[in-house]
Amino acid sequence: MATGLDRIDVKILRLLQEDGRIGNAELAKRVNTSPATCHRRTQRLFDEGYFRGVRAVVAPEKVGRGSLVLVGVVLDRSTPESFSAFEAAALAMPTLLDCHLVAGDFDYFLKIRVSDMADFNRMHSEILIALPGVRQTRTFFVMKEVIDNAPLSL
Repeated sequence: MATGLDRIDVKILRLLQEDGRIGNAELAKRVNTSPATCHRRTQRLFDEGYFRGVRAVVAPEKVGRGSLVLVGVVLDRSTPESFSAFEAAALAMPTLLDCHLVAGDFDYFLKIRVSDMADFNRMHSEILIALPGVRQTRTFFVMKEVIDNAPLSL
């Protein structure tokens, strides 16, 4: 376990990871501390960067983004400048959920949400292959999301 965390801190991390909407009073009850102590500990965990943020997870199918696509990207050059240009352009893509620089057959792996295959086809031809330095892409349509964004095991 990370240095400086005791069992109460770990319980707070676990509980907030499961439900970011839990109130301080309920959180304090579950970790067996006073609300004031729980609030101080939670604030310290946020201040020390143990949480990147708190947000609601939107159901993609409810907002017309029910299809998940993974795309492996190979760039034409492996230079800091080409990586930087690609990453800057990727940051501007509204349907892009994740972008990871990876080792292996691809330079990047992208996780994209679209409405359907036709939507992806349009986005692929207009945006993806026009990203700086893209030499090749390989597309994987997700048939079933078995685990998505699972909480970290603490």
